[in-house]
Amino acid sequence: MKSRNDNLPSDCRPVSEILSRIGDKWSVLVVTYLGAGSLRFSELRQRIGGISQKMLTATLRGLERDGFVTRTVTPTIPPRVDYELTALGRDLLVPVQALADWARRNQPRVEKAREKFDRAGSGGAANDSRVKEASRPRLVL
Repeated sequence: MKSRNDNLPSDCRPVSEILSRIGDKWSVLVVTYLGAGSLRFSELRQRIGGISQKMLTATLRGLERDGFVTRTVTPTIPPRVDYELTALGRDLLVPVQALADWARRNQPRVEKAREKFDRAGSGGAANDSRVKEASRPRLVL
């Protein structure tokens, strides 16, 4: 099976592969919360809110596979499972936290830009079709 990254220039592949893992909102949130220290699965799910058990499991498995998170099972009844950032995960926390801080600081500016764009009627593809429609010759019967 061919990877969707096979058509990218070789210098773009690593960036694309890493961003596909850490670029989704759940991974960013998991890395951010684990930045404060080890957490149990249930604690993570509670703090994140809105994430399903299935999605959190898949996100944690992906982060573990890529070396960002470790999973420790303590054989109790029920089993206790703790997740923690690895050294690589703590290294990743630096740019993730910087991006999160940037987003919080700039959210009002982004909202203003969106409102301005929407007020101007610059609706992207929808606007392009109106321009094309207006420039077409009309058949008058």
